[in-house]
Amino acid sequence: MILAPFACQPDASRGRLHPERMSTFRSPFQRDRDRIIHSSAFRRLKHKTQVFVEHEGDYYRTRLTHTIEVAQVARTIAGALGLNTDLAEAVALAHDLGHPPFGHTGEDALAVLMEPYGGFDHNAQALRIVTRLERHYADFDGLNLTWETLEGIAKHNGPVTGELPYALAEVNAEWDLELHTHAGAEAQVAAVADDVAYNHHDLHDGLRAGLFTEADLRELPVTGPAFDEVDRIYPGLDPMRRRHEALRRVFGLMVEDVISVAQNRIAGSNPQSAGEIRAMDGPIIRFSKPLFQNLKAIRSFLFVHMYRAPSVIVERQRVTAVVNDLFPRFLETPALLPEEWQADVAAAAGDHTALARIVLDYVAGMTDRFALQEHERLCGRPG
Repeated sequence: MILAPFACQPDASRGRLHPERMSTFRSPFQRDRDRIIHSSAFRRLKHKTQVFVEHEGDYYRTRLTHTIEVAQVARTIAGALGLNTDLAEAVALAHDLGHPPFGHTGEDALAVLMEPYGGFDHNAQALRIVTRLERHYADFDGLNLTWETLEGIAKHNGPVTGELPYALAEVNAEWDLELHTHAGAEAQVAAVADDVAYNHHDLHDGLRAGLFTEADLRELPVTGPAFDEVDRIYPGLDPMRRRHEALRRVFGLMVEDVISVAQNRIAGSNPQSAGEIRAMDGPIIRFSKPLFQNLKAIRSFLFVHMYRAPSVIVERQRVTAVVNDLFPRFLETPALLPEEWQADVAAAAGDHTALARIVLDYVAGMTDRFALQEHERLCGRPG
């Protein structure tokens, strides 16, 4: 496939922090993608929460299935725009590696616990994982990803300004990721693909959980017209097929909107390099303003009826307590950490902040089920 001039070209990659021989049959970004897929952190996403705690039902999205859906959307959009699909997929596959157990609830709890020690941010933690915590290779810590993939993980949501999370500051001090600029178009695609995926699957999962009904969605923009169209074309359709047909139309509308907007913006600005994309005053990959406003209405609905539903609030409180018990327990008694962590603990001797960050790395890496098991083992009661 011939790439557009503004795509990130694999033969023009800024390379890796630790030089390696080029692969004979894979591009640098393909190797990045493959290393992410084979990482321990990626496998753990299987048992990490998206919205519902991992064990609550086999049909709900986990962080892994969400990530796979994001990668699929990213490849579709990137391919339609002549971008590097391997790089877009790599960033998409890595974007949630730093999420702790219990989704955003776990992240909120750890952010509070880590306030005295530099805070916690899942995007920065993802960088820490791929540059330090994955320890499988003989020649380096981390995955030794290309500059472009690291940039995409750091900046897929836009430039990073102000005080940096310590995990991001450490990586950026070692290799300047030009945090003041936008990321390349492929990383921007991964960010929008994330929005497309969760807008779509949270509607699916909320319906399956019984937190709202199809009749509720008939009252919303985008989803209402989608159900109307299905009812017109397929009157009397089986309820589950009706739901799927309507929501796949919502999915398709979002993807087509992003591609159309990007094509118009590219035609208007005519960028000739990835550097020109980075230097723009805003992202080139985004929803149209009308659709963005409609999606805000849907997100507001989901916030009230799903993310803050009474049953979800109860679960949030339960798992917050689990994190609030585990973190100080390991911090007070680091000997409880596994043997393979003890060398890091010894190296942090006398440095309470360094020790807290080691404990964070351990707790944030837990799956939902392991966190619950450790809580019961160490605290003598189930979470």
